[in-house]
Amino acid sequence: MTGLVLLIPIALGMGLLGLVAFLWSMRAGQYDDMEGAAHRILIDEAGPGEDAP
Repeated sequence: MTGLVLLIPIALGMGLLGLVAFLWSMRAGQYDDMEGAAHRILIDEAGPGEDAP
């Protein structure tokens, strides 16, 4: 029973920390452009006759 007294606040704190991290990433714009990275990999930036980086 004494283990629960310790584990419940730790679990709640970790859940709150995860929620704060998620909300921070939302405000920082981490999820603004979900399709841009998928399209960016298909863009060939090298011109004709040049090696791709």
